[in-house]
Amino acid sequence: MKRDNAPTKVTETGSAKRATTYDVAVTGYIGVDLAPAWLNGLSLPSFGDLFQPGHLVEVGELEITPGGAVANTGLALRRFGRSVYLNGMVGCDLLGDFIINHFQQGGAGGIRKADRGSTAYGLVLAPPGLDRIFLEHAGCNAAFGMEDIDWPAVTQSHIFHFGYPPLIQRLYSDGGVELNAIFRKVREAGTITSLDMSLPDAGSPAGQVDWPAFMKTILPSVDIFTPSIEELLYTMMPQHYSRIMSDCSSKDIPGAIPQEWYSELGDMIVGLGVRVLMVKAGRHGAYLQTGDIRNWAVADKLQLDTDSWSYRRLWVPAVPADPQRFCNASGAGDCAVAGLLNGLLEGLEMEEAATCAMLAGRDSLYGIDALSGLPDWPGMMDELKTVK
Repeated sequence: MKRDNAPTKVTETGSAKRATTYDVAVTGYIGVDLAPAWLNGLSLPSFGDLFQPGHLVEVGELEITPGGAVANTGLALRRFGRSVYLNGMVGCDLLGDFIINHFQQGGAGGIRKADRGSTAYGLVLAPPGLDRIFLEHAGCNAAFGMEDIDWPAVTQSHIFHFGYPPLIQRLYSDGGVELNAIFRKVREAGTITSLDMSLPDAGSPAGQVDWPAFMKTILPSVDIFTPSIEELLYTMMPQHYSRIMSDCSSKDIPGAIPQEWYSELGDMIVGLGVRVLMVKAGRHGAYLQTGDIRNWAVADKLQLDTDSWSYRRLWVPAVPADPQRFCNASGAGDCAVAGLLNGLLEGLEMEEAATCAMLAGRDSLYGIDALSGLPDWPGMMDELKTVK
């Protein structure tokens, strides 16, 4: 059900002074995705068949779109009809101009230019039938910190969603102290906190972080947490992650992880204070676990049936995708997060909100970018009826 007091749409861009309220402020990592289209009929058993010295693979047109959690999750929520404030940092360069112009045309602001590095970009390789590979340059995101957050907008939002700390060197290099301070300040304003992760690069400085200690520092200040199973295993059980990666001969890493590990990880995360956990597991769907929603001080902002959401464990299957419509897997997880957050904002039952996440992730596969395959929210509700 949709809230009767839904916030009005925002048309002002770039200003910190706002009279309106936002459903979600999406903050953190932003960049430009450079994704080649793949020709019909291309069939590759593995990425090893693609990366061969001297080998040429003909591709289609290059798709250039804003990427990262701010763009993917934020703009997906806008497509679902939400009032969203997009808050991130770009460099003083052509890619930064591209992002700012793109967002201003869509009626969203909050992206600031800074001289602390170039705009982030990622080369997204997502051939049909294979999981994607990112060649990522974090750019000025590495220097993003507390002073780069638009606090007036955040404190006037129902949810503060932050994306990809493993790509923001300033926020992981201190063991999570500053990021925890950000979440605590958001909570003190009465805003719900939400966090999404990216997989740390073991060969970068992020690979040297004590991630279990980092997570134990920040998660007590996080209400909603939406990692993938690979990200969660890497950051909470690194020895288990190493074992899976060394033993796994298949491309299906989520499927190789024992199901009891999901519930064990869920107990750890909820035990740290997270109220709603969604662990994305690719084609296997997602595992959801919740804590005490009845005594969650800000639960009234979501109008949830707190009894039905409290202390739940739920496996939700992925919605089967049409292989003939598959275009690109980049951003599917971010769109699944948008589906969950919007389901929470709509006050849906837990099973319905989880299924909306799976539908959004599935539909994201059908566009050349993360967003063009998504329906609007009425269309999502129509789809929801078909999978009940």
